[in-house]
Amino acid sequence: MTDIEVLRVFCGDDGAGGNPLGVVRAGAALPDRAARTALAAELGYSETVFLDDPARGTVDIHTPSVRLPFAGHPLVGLAWLLRDLGRPTGVLRPPAGEVAVAYEGDTVWVRGRAAWVTGRSCVRYGSPAEVDALPAPPPGEGWLYAWAWQDETAGTVRARGFPRRGDAVTEDEATGAAALLLADQLGRPLDVRQGAASRILTRPGPDGTVEVGGRVRRA
Repeated sequence: MTDIEVLRVFCGDDGAGGNPLGVVRAGAALPDRAARTALAAELGYSETVFLDDPARGTVDIHTPSVRLPFAGHPLVGLAWLLRDLGRPTGVLRPPAGEVAVAYEGDTVWVRGRAAWVTGRSCVRYGSPAEVDALPAPPPGEGWLYAWAWQDETAGTVRARGFPRRGDAVTEDEATGAAALLLADQLGRPLDVRQGAASRILTRPGPDGTVEVGGRVRRA
């Protein structure tokens, strides 16, 4: 039996919301890639992360249908869990590359690059109400990050994420990679309010990277 921890990543200020995440701490016990995807599909979360080498921080990320080189909410969630277990880390290593980790109070940050976020489109809408009115999923193909300014001066964004990849996940409650991509495109820090009650923070760095941060709770 695979031991799985379930977290909620990118929770709102009151602890509500957050995107469910499955964490397989003993990833090396399930090395087969097809078996990992099958487990992710069985769990039904938008992503499940496998910790393959705790010493190096090597991880593998799977949706119910595909393997991802990089994703925000699995890395933020796993980094939080490692600290909660008394083993905070400064780096995680998904297939995309080395991801720096930072802890600031109850917020966990990971640093990535927009080039690692592939196949996603950020589409601006006229108002938060238009974003809220979208069906899940909207018509069309391909990963859609629908967003609108809630307060442009403050950098507050209303967003919803729709994978539209043919599996059971019709809407992603909180999507760190898409928020990273949007922050890179806009070139500024963002306070993203996504899904039902989730909150994602971003801050671009001087070297072309973007940090994505948020709060985590056990499910």
